Amino acid sequence: MRITAVQRNENENRIRAAMDRLLRGEIPPGGKCDVKTLAREAGVDRTAFYGNRPYTHLRAEFERRLQDLQQAGEIPDPREAQIARLKTENAKLKERLTESEQTIAELTDFRAQALARLAAQHEEILRLRESVAGTSRVSPLPPRSTVIGTRS
Repeated sequence: MRITAVQRNENENRIRAAMDRLLRGEIPPGGKCDVKTLAREAGVDRTAFYGNRPYTHLRAEFERRLQDLQQAGEIPDPREAQIARLKTENAKLKERLTESEQTIAELTDFRAQALARLAAQHEEILRLRESVAGTSRVSPLPPRSTVIGTRS
């Protein structure tokens, strides 16, 4: 079915109005900032945007404007913006997790080294006590409770 020039002009105006709404972030429930939603909002068949159909230039304009907004850091679709934000947050959390795991590994290694040093020092103290015990001229004092004449 052929459309008249007036109908085509009206369709283009509806498409441009829908395009502006979508690119401002006015996404209808269940829709996205894409050609399918653009066609539905404008009330035109989606196939009219592809091949050598009458509105391919409007699809190209829509995609170019959407890409320009995305390159400028603006994402008109709130869901797409949320997805981008969550992906960034996920990447940061993965980085923090990797850093935490590395820190835990370093601290575990440090703990093992510290325990080994303490054990070696304890062994050295015991060895020194044994070596001093046999050669010392100092006699040990009796326990305090058996010492006569001590003041409390």
